[in-house]
Amino acid sequence: MTNSISIHPLIDQGIPRSAEAFAGGVLVCACTERPVKVRVEGPIAHNHVCGCTKCWKPAGATFSMVAVAPHDKVTVLENGDKLAVVDPAALIQRHACTECGVHMYGPVEREHPFQGLDFIHPERFQESGWQEPGFAAFVSSIIEAGADPKAMEGIRKRLTELGLAPYDCLSPALMDYIASWTAARTKTAQHN
Repeated sequence: MTNSISIHPLIDQGIPRSAEAFAGGVLVCACTERPVKVRVEGPIAHNHVCGCTKCWKPAGATFSMVAVAPHDKVTVLENGDKLAVVDPAALIQRHACTECGVHMYGPVEREHPFQGLDFIHPERFQESGWQEPGFAAFVSSIIEAGADPKAMEGIRKRLTELGLAPYDCLSPALMDYIASWTAARTKTAQHN
């Protein structure tokens, strides 16, 4: 095994398994005083590790851990005055704590297959039992963040050992969804 390769502190020793029916919980930033708290009602979906350079990563993580929840099920409970959008031009409007830097939620508000979803980092839940990650996305992007290209074979092997199929995009099911959404929009535009 390639256990010496760090993917994410919460999964380096094996992926924690989800509860039978995770009903949501509260995401908490890393501040010790006045932490930002965000409630997510109901289950999360499409949890994965992500190598992109835009997602928040905890200390020691090569990959972030990201899932989605419906926008109408995400509510800021406490200290929302500490939140600011990281990049207003980005598709995902990542709201981060201005003190500790943790990204708390990121809605997709413009027309896109993921419109109506908020991206969250499930390891920030104060509750356990959330859906475990199921794949690795944008694996090659860790090179842009400074990973040695010569290490990529070992990193992909470690992801596979952990049960996280490595992709340089999203999972095939999500890519099929995006393509189907785009095809439907194109067809509708051609008929108008």
